[in-house]
Amino acid sequence: MSHSDTSRAGQSHGSSKSYLIGFVLCAILTVIPFVLVMNPMLPRPTTLLILVGFAVVQIVVQLVYFLHMNRSSEGGWNLASFVFTLVILFIVVALSIWIIWSMHFHMMSN
Repeated sequence: MSHSDTSRAGQSHGSSKSYLIGFVLCAILTVIPFVLVMNPMLPRPTTLLILVGFAVVQIVVQLVYFLHMNRSSEGGWNLASFVFTLVILFIVVALSIWIIWSMHFHMMSN
């Protein structure tokens, strides 16, 4: 009896090796920004830019290694739900920033 890494829907699941690679990459992508923040060696805007860059790379690593988002998804439902999630997340974050900025602008009398 052969062991298959696919579900009944035909979608592949990760192996122990891929989960370990994803975990190690995420750990590295967490430790480096942590060290940069705890030991300020670079100017603040540069540190912030590096922090955001590492966050984006870590999101991609988690999507590929843990959520198994790849181009071989049947029917594109994973991609459609992911894009919808990104749109909702962008709306929530952008409107939150706009509300906070607006409240700060209108409440502070400088």
